[in-house]
Amino acid sequence: MTQKSNSVTIREVARQAKVSVATVSRYINRSAPVSNGVAKRLEKVMTNLQYSPHAAARHLASRKTHVVGLLLTNMHNVFFGPMVSGVESAVRENGYNLIVATYLPNVHKDGNLPPIGPHNTDGLIVFANSLQVHQLKQLYEKHFPVVLVHRTPPDSLPIPYVTVENKAATRRLIDHLIEAHGRSRIMFLRGPAYQEDSRWRELGYQASLAAHNLPYDPHLILNGGFERDIAYIAMQEFLSGPHPDFDAIFAGDDDAAYGSLLALQGAGLRVPEDISLVGFDDQKLSAFLTPQLTTVRAPTEAVGRVAGEHLFALLRGATVNRATLLPTDIILRRSCGCAAGINSPSGGDHREYIHVAITPSEN
Repeated sequence: MTQKSNSVTIREVARQAKVSVATVSRYINRSAPVSNGVAKRLEKVMTNLQYSPHAAARHLASRKTHVVGLLLTNMHNVFFGPMVSGVESAVRENGYNLIVATYLPNVHKDGNLPPIGPHNTDGLIVFANSLQVHQLKQLYEKHFPVVLVHRTPPDSLPIPYVTVENKAATRRLIDHLIEAHGRSRIMFLRGPAYQEDSRWRELGYQASLAAHNLPYDPHLILNGGFERDIAYIAMQEFLSGPHPDFDAIFAGDDDAAYGSLLALQGAGLRVPEDISLVGFDDQKLSAFLTPQLTTVRAPTEAVGRVAGEHLFALLRGATVNRATLLPTDIILRRSCGCAAGINSPSGGDHREYIHVAITPSEN
């Protein structure tokens, strides 16, 4: 039987982990490095004992960090800017500070632990697969407040999450390419394998093809990685050799759409005259491209803000909805073949909106 966290001392952790109290203290406070082997042993012991440094010393005001963390897979993609802004707004309103860090388990195979967590924050917002299932389980068992964004939790862990409608929006956008512009050979650029958003968008793509009796061609599926460089290289390689006919591209997200556009233009193909091109997210640059990008507007900043509000609700001991699904809008501009936005540099006066209603069973 495990002991309750409020009865477990740091000495008991040290005894079971066969290390000194000073080593446990160094690990908890990150005041000095410990070996990966010792770190893993300490994590296992603290999980078994349900020991949390914060729970064990909650009566001491100094144990509250008044800091929350946001864990991302990377910070070079402009997609994350609005999300961080949304989280920051909730953090400021609650008088806390925010630490943003990056961590991707399949990269840190040496066992290095995430740079932020119970040792230096009071709660954590986790993007996509920044943490693995067993790491989320450890946090949950410690009763450490966590909110997920753009990812659903494992079935056994009732961790709240915030995401956007993906499948129905993608289907409506592919429907538009087929019905309004007569496109029938539509490429799909996948995002990272660990991204649930990519999987839902591909399901929407497949649903639209099936509804219009169009075949699914695996040769028209490329890896765009949700990154302009990856998409640019993938499209360059595709266009440089023999390839099946295509007349449109769903680029997965706007960043991959930028890379695809450069590759198409480099190959002498015109958008939208030869190839329709659409994205997802409606990043700030999308309305300033030539041609302006048709895309799905995702409420990325709202995702961050709502996730932050949920986290502070958990810190107050309140309950929050396990699933929060925010709606999206389709923004029609020139790159798909529409005239919308063609006379406005900002796209602000001539954009056309298609609101996508949320159907929980579809995402």
